[in-house]
Amino acid sequence: MSTATASVAPSLREKRAGKPHTSMFLRMLLRAAVLRRGRAASALMAMTVAATVATAMMNLYVDVQAKLRSEFRSYGANIVVVAKDGTSLPPSALDAVTAALQGHGQAVPFAFVVARTSSDQPVVVAGTNFDQVRSLNRWWSVSRWPSAPQEALLGMRAVPVVAPRGGPFDLTFQGRTLHLNSAGTLQTGAAEDNRVYLSMNDFVAWTGVQPSTIEVAASGAPPEVEATMQRLAAALPAADVRPVRQIVEGEARVLGKTRATLLAASVLIILTSALCVFSTLTGWVFDRRRDFAVMKALGASEKLVSGFFAAEAAALGAVGALLGYALGIGVAAWIGRANFNATITPRLSVFPWVLTGSMVVAILSAIVPMTMLRKVQPAIILRGE
Repeated sequence: MSTATASVAPSLREKRAGKPHTSMFLRMLLRAAVLRRGRAASALMAMTVAATVATAMMNLYVDVQAKLRSEFRSYGANIVVVAKDGTSLPPSALDAVTAALQGHGQAVPFAFVVARTSSDQPVVVAGTNFDQVRSLNRWWSVSRWPSAPQEALLGMRAVPVVAPRGGPFDLTFQGRTLHLNSAGTLQTGAAEDNRVYLSMNDFVAWTGVQPSTIEVAASGAPPEVEATMQRLAAALPAADVRPVRQIVEGEARVLGKTRATLLAASVLIILTSALCVFSTLTGWVFDRRRDFAVMKALGASEKLVSGFFAAEAAALGAVGALLGYALGIGVAAWIGRANFNATITPRLSVFPWVLTGSMVVAILSAIVPMTMLRKVQPAIILRGE
């Protein structure tokens, strides 16, 4: 051997030794998929269907959940802070509530007294901030909101009591009389229809009574609302902090049913897809017994052969997740438009869950076929028996 040839040989060996073994591994994976296109396409289609359904359901749940919570907030407060023993809340109560919300919600103060009309009939008068109430209780049916001093918002059932003939009216509390104009009427079908609402400035200047109730609309999931209530109770030990049961329970019930429905549909379809992947991988092992026998005959260990097959399954799961995520976003958008008449926002946070779930399903589906690989005897298979 010449000196030039001798010098070239080590350099080639060094170059090959420096290359990563992953290139051969990837070529083997690709060749297995190309040579058995039918089996690979069947497994890939099953994984894509599972990933599509999972993406669509999870995206729908996350987005619809956010929209439902937003809608529930339009139905008013889900927490009420009330002073104990009928007293007024401390002057700093509203600031304490705002701090406890940490920017995730809004709070509106209310003060109440029982006043007398010009015909000496009792009526409940409430003082509040109209701008905040308008934002908190968007479900209130109001003909016109007060916009000037000494304008009142009259509940529908309070109108015959305070202003049966319409026009201005007077209210008296502890010997002090306030002259008011009716700005509009309020109808809720609840206790608000019996009240007269004034701006907090007019109310306090007339009665001297400070707010005794703060209605709070706290946003977030039920555990987050519960944490907000705990912060409120700690910040205001002299007040009772309690949830508005019909709002909280209604929200939990609707979200729970939505979660259960989407989860059941996803699990059913994913299990069906997993069975399809399992049968496909089992047939794949049967078709490739000779390939695996050759690998074992050349010195491949049981661990290496099983790892190679698991990598094939994981690769199918990953590719199926990528395709399924793209298709699932489109399916979720179509369902949102067709059934909810709403735009469903694509949630990128769903993708890691879909990718991980698809690979786990694929690997779990490969466990039984991998046990079949351990039973492959190279001598028997290569002899054609």
